[in-house]
Amino acid sequence: MRPHPDEALPVAALPTGEQVVGLLPAGGQGTRIGPLPCSKELFPIGFRSHNEGQDLRPKVVSHYLLEKMRLAGIQEVYIVLRPGKWDIPAYFGDGSALGMHLAYLILGVPFGVPFTLDQAYPFVRNATVAFGFPDMLFDPEDSFTKLLKRQSSSRADITLGLVPANPPPLREDRVDFDKDGNVRKLILNNSETSLRYSWVIAVWRPTFTQFLHDYVREKIVDAQNVELSAGHAIQSAIEAGLKVDSFVLGETPYLDIGTPDGLLRALARSSREQRHV
Repeated sequence: MRPHPDEALPVAALPTGEQVVGLLPAGGQGTRIGPLPCSKELFPIGFRSHNEGQDLRPKVVSHYLLEKMRLAGIQEVYIVLRPGKWDIPAYFGDGSALGMHLAYLILGVPFGVPFTLDQAYPFVRNATVAFGFPDMLFDPEDSFTKLLKRQSSSRADITLGLVPANPPPLREDRVDFDKDGNVRKLILNNSETSLRYSWVIAVWRPTFTQFLHDYVREKIVDAQNVELSAGHAIQSAIEAGLKVDSFVLGETPYLDIGTPDGLLRALARSSREQRHV
């Protein structure tokens, strides 16, 4: 049974005592799916119970990610916004309705996800970070719980949560890892490889936060010509010798509602689930 938002949960922490905070990038313009009447992170996908289960209210796509974080005990989350996406803080407010503490940061340099994430550097540099994309749907519900448990045992610099890759033509990062989960490399934005898994969420230690901070400062000139993805930064970390681990979360591919096909499939799945409630 899922905790009620008003119920107190222990703040997520690793056995080492490191605090775990959530980090969400909301800097995209939604060009693959736009124009939309709202930020894509607020597009309604299904319904949630309200008023002690007596009523239903629309459930926006980013709510699912925040819910998974909260289930893992993560109560403090930073959302990095592109200027103009003020409907996100207007909708979620301070997070009290979710039983969380939400803070909002404004995107500085719009050259890709690594730059978006680095905007939170002063606030998360000493914490373990739980990261996810707020426009993606994935299973299972306890994904962050599983990934944090894996992280606490492996002590890797980064631990990637894996799900089966989507079929072509969707291009996504594919993960090459050994039988123990050690990641050898990422094949970036690719649909032609035979590798079976993509990554959908991640947990990382302060070592990667610092690496990311240094990485974006080095890449600022190149990024003006090529937009960098989170996968670019992770692959660079592998090449620099950081330990990158992985854990298979389940056997269902994620859905990216930032694409027309992903949005259609997400709405269809939500409709099927609602009919069975």
